[in-house]
Amino acid sequence: MKKQLLAASALLASLAVSAQEVKFEEFDLANGMHVILHQDNTAPVITTSVMYEVGGKDGDRERTGFAHFFEHLLFEGTKNIERGSWFKLVSSNGGTNNATTSLDRTYYYEVFPSNNLQLGLWMESERLLHPVIDTVGVNTQNEVVKEERRQSYDNRPYGGILEAIQKNLFVKHPYKDPNVGYMEHLDAATLEEFMAFKDKYYVPNNAVLVVAGDFEPESTKKMIKDYFEPIPRGNDIERNYPVEEDITETIKAKAYDSNIQIPALVLGYRTPGFKSRDARVLDMISSYLSDGKSSKLYKRLVDEKKMALAVQAINLSLQDYSMYILFALPQGENSMADVQKEIDEEIVKLQTELISERDYQKLQNKFENQFVNANSSVEGIASSLATYYMLYDDVNLINTEIDIYRSITPQEIMSVAKKYLKPNQRVELEYLPKSANEN
Repeated sequence: MKKQLLAASALLASLAVSAQEVKFEEFDLANGMHVILHQDNTAPVITTSVMYEVGGKDGDRERTGFAHFFEHLLFEGTKNIERGSWFKLVSSNGGTNNATTSLDRTYYYEVFPSNNLQLGLWMESERLLHPVIDTVGVNTQNEVVKEERRQSYDNRPYGGILEAIQKNLFVKHPYKDPNVGYMEHLDAATLEEFMAFKDKYYVPNNAVLVVAGDFEPESTKKMIKDYFEPIPRGNDIERNYPVEEDITETIKAKAYDSNIQIPALVLGYRTPGFKSRDARVLDMISSYLSDGKSSKLYKRLVDEKKMALAVQAINLSLQDYSMYILFALPQGENSMADVQKEIDEEIVKLQTELISERDYQKLQNKFENQFVNANSSVEGIASSLATYYMLYDDVNLINTEIDIYRSITPQEIMSVAKKYLKPNQRVELEYLPKSANEN
């Protein structure tokens, strides 16, 4: 009976995903800007978004953090949008907007009632064509970024873990530097350097525009061409990131945090970029190990043995490499070595034994649900379309990526765990209270 219920559950999830095929249309403007349209007239909502292939890994390593800085700077204002009025203009027209920057890309978007499509297109064309980049805006946003760093990293408990792992996992590749950058680099930057960064990366041939939601295709195409095609093409961007040598011996490291009292154990592995099949298998492994109270590490360390206050496995997928990170907070008299031994035993099980059919089906159901939820709104669909085009070179993954996850077998899970999660291929980081550092 249980097998029948699991099979029925899988079938229903499969049918739900199949019913959600996302239709889209693509074309290029004369200046090299790529455009993707997804029409959905079920609700009077429209998303306009632009993704630029520029992230924390781009730019001079003596001027880190520029991409994240520009995420803020390009809301300052434009030739035709008064300084400080961007968000008011959006909200007064019934919309919302935001932007995010990763190590690989920057994404801006607006969600409006569909009768404000033209406004959304105009504002994104203004951001690209007429941004005001001056000393006032740079100084203002420099303070904003510093405060963000203080709140999200410097003054936040365990906020420095990712930065500590990055600088130990990477030696040459710019993933070694934090996405937010180093404040001394931003302080030292000149206005001319900011202008040069904008001229290099914020150009139409380094961007994809997505319109998703309730619109009429022909009139929308005309507006897109009217607003964006006159923007001059930029120079082609050459990317040649350094290749890291394999980690073959365990790297032991320590980092200190004045905001914590309980030390943390962090294990980090350098793994393949997110386009690879193995990266998707590692997604499943992280879910199997720590997603939910029935996951293996949570059940073992937190629930049953009460050796840890928290435990988590994260596959931080990036374009060139990924970072597979295991994190745990020892509880009571248990040391980091005690907790590490337990984690390693669970990993060895994964490397030497096939996961159960029940656990395998649970994983499949989780990834089916995640896939459906990611594309359950026009806002989510717009983000997925931009990401799959810009970073994966395959827009139709919005419909087919789930098939990759479906095809992953328990044997592959065992094989990939064996291939990448070896002790001699990782960073073992002790993340300690600052008082423990006598220096």
